[in-house]
Amino acid sequence: MSKPQRSPRKKGATKGTGGHGRKALEGKGPTPKAEDRSWHVAGKRKAARERFEAAASRGRRPEPPRHRKPSSAKDESELVTGRNAVLEALRTKIPATSLMIAARLEMDDRVKEILSIATKRGVPVLEVMRPELDRISGHDAVHQGVALKVPPYQYAHPVDLLETVQERGQTPLFVALDGVTDPRNLGAIIRSAAAFGAQGVIVPQRRSVGVTASAWKTSAGAAARVPVAMAANLTATLKELKSAGCFVIGLDGDGDVPLHELDLADGPLVIVVGSEGKGISRLVAETCDAIVSIPIESMTESLNAGIAASVTLYEVAKRRSGQAS
Repeated sequence: MSKPQRSPRKKGATKGTGGHGRKALEGKGPTPKAEDRSWHVAGKRKAARERFEAAASRGRRPEPPRHRKPSSAKDESELVTGRNAVLEALRTKIPATSLMIAARLEMDDRVKEILSIATKRGVPVLEVMRPELDRISGHDAVHQGVALKVPPYQYAHPVDLLETVQERGQTPLFVALDGVTDPRNLGAIIRSAAAFGAQGVIVPQRRSVGVTASAWKTSAGAAARVPVAMAANLTATLKELKSAGCFVIGLDGDGDVPLHELDLADGPLVIVVGSEGKGISRLVAETCDAIVSIPIESMTESLNAGIAASVTLYEVAKRRSGQAS
């Protein structure tokens, strides 16, 4: 008995993707090399190397790449908190990226002046909830409902600093700090540098204070006029400045040259100031052309870094103006 034959199915249009899945089936090409991927460690190293080589080709002398902080500390901005501190910072024209005000904050004369100065300077004003302000200010900070965000300071290169002064036809006069860790001393030295004609301040990268909001406030705005350079290695930088024609003197209470007998004041000069307790380090002292002492009446007293730098800068300025006795 024969089986019944089925009628053939009609071939027609069938439901499909309409070509939308074609791209998914196509290959993405060969995998890029690690150094060609911007997010890869090798790619970041390549980009940093290219920037370093580009800077060198333009005639600059950049410092070697520094070790970066961990990724958890990306934002290096500093916060100035408290009504008096924020008001003083704005009055002294500290660079600021934003001003944060707690929501429903009671307005007193200080807050009104803070808002007025920030508005005139074009500083963005952000209203935040008080718990958020507590969090970003830290548990130990007393913000009183206001906080000012200060960007990290942009340091110059010591050799670029020297070249800029020479291009102006000026006699170089710099102050270098060795082991000074108090930002108020740095601010006072920057202020004295501006008052007595120094063209820059040099700080080492390690074991030294940097230009913080506290240093900026102590400088009374002079940090906006006197550049601060950072040296990867202070001893090597001093040797490089010496090879470029600068004399280097170190300040120390036991120095063999009294300040009033200093004969190097008229030439290109770098004044090295050490910490109040330890003074200048051995390697830096060996690099100096002379160790200078400031005569004082009492042997039991000592001058802090800011005062010692100020007295020396005054004496150098007096000699350069021809008023030395």
